[in-house]
Amino acid sequence: MLKILIFNALLVFHPIHVTLTSINQAPDNDTLEVFFRMYHDDFLLDYKSYDQDFFIEKESENIIIPDDLINKYFNDKVQIYINNKLLIGKLLTVSNDNYEICLTLIYNSEKKPRKFKIRNQVLINLYSDQANMVYLNINKYEDAMKLTSKHYEEARNLR
Repeated sequence: MLKILIFNALLVFHPIHVTLTSINQAPDNDTLEVFFRMYHDDFLLDYKSYDQDFFIEKESENIIIPDDLINKYFNDKVQIYINNKLLIGKLLTVSNDNYEICLTLIYNSEKKPRKFKIRNQVLINLYSDQANMVYLNINKYEDAMKLTSKHYEEARNLR
């Protein structure tokens, strides 16, 4: 009986490994706006595996990573393709507290995209249960995707 209670308690306290990405493009606009959110501690672990030279002091609460390094990390970990062309994002904002980090990026796209593909490799090397949720809203085309450690790429025809 005690084993069952302990097992159930462990399930309740198990961390959730999830990121959220929202990709929006208004009709007849050539700009994609991407909003990305993940847990701050997961970001630091993933960034450390991405940049082996990155050092975290355990005592430090405010770990600052320069915006240009965050921008490079995101562009390397999350690739967005429109009409088979890889887009490069430009970081606009970073909101960071001890719980979550939120990024807003802008991508130059095409006014009338026909094909969309995303490859999201954030945290997939750290957690086997990783879920990278993607909400897509491009030119009135809406869809949601769940990307995982084993299935980290999706493509959509937008017409």
